[in-house]
Amino acid sequence: MRFIPLIAAGPEVQMAIDEAIMRARIEGKVPDTVRLYVFRPSSITIGRFQSVRHDVNLERCRELGIPVVRRITGGGSVFHDEFGEITYSVIAGEELHPALKNVEESYRHLAGPLVDALRELGLDAGFSGLNDIVANGKKISGSAQTRRRGVILQHGTFMYSTRLDILVSVLRASRVKLKDKGVRSIWERVTTVEGEGIRLSRDEAYGLLMRKFFEAFPLEEGRLTDYELELAEKLIEERYGNPEWNEMR
Repeated sequence: MRFIPLIAAGPEVQMAIDEAIMRARIEGKVPDTVRLYVFRPSSITIGRFQSVRHDVNLERCRELGIPVVRRITGGGSVFHDEFGEITYSVIAGEELHPALKNVEESYRHLAGPLVDALRELGLDAGFSGLNDIVANGKKISGSAQTRRRGVILQHGTFMYSTRLDILVSVLRASRVKLKDKGVRSIWERVTTVEGEGIRLSRDEAYGLLMRKFFEAFPLEEGRLTDYELELAEKLIEERYGNPEWNEMR
């Protein structure tokens, strides 16, 4: 499996790279791939079927200079803090990983290194529901995935120091969803590594996550191919940099 070192870039670039890797993997041009990345500037990604106007405070995003991009994966809206969050992504073929054929098992298999990292820090971490990771009872990571032609793309967050005050101001949490979780506000449901009393720099968080992924999977460091980079550029133009895609709902 290939590991792509940290890339810091805008949301349209990051989402295009993820899809480009997936397409290249489907075509047999690249191996299974793990990568870690940072959104720069801080950004919001929304799920494939979400309504951007319903789930995101667009006026507040404009005030703060926070771009919004639609993912090809499902799930909810996510605030990616440039200064407090690292995103992981795994693209892998189902035929090489039996655990990926079951949806629930696949989430746990691919996000397992995040739980290992949190536990190494001394946090009581584990999986909750289908695609969330909790620490001391609060959500600290969420993942989303899509599947095409036997290949799975899963990506998700690791909130080591996300500014929750900004998160609260830019995401419109559904009252029904919060009620389903038994809480009255996002503050009661979400936490970060720093919020649990452990301070990490980005380099420390990145180093910890990278080590845990290397322990979990047979990784070798690599780079994006010219084919993937060219495909990503096309996807930015056609999809992720296109308002018709990002604002389709």
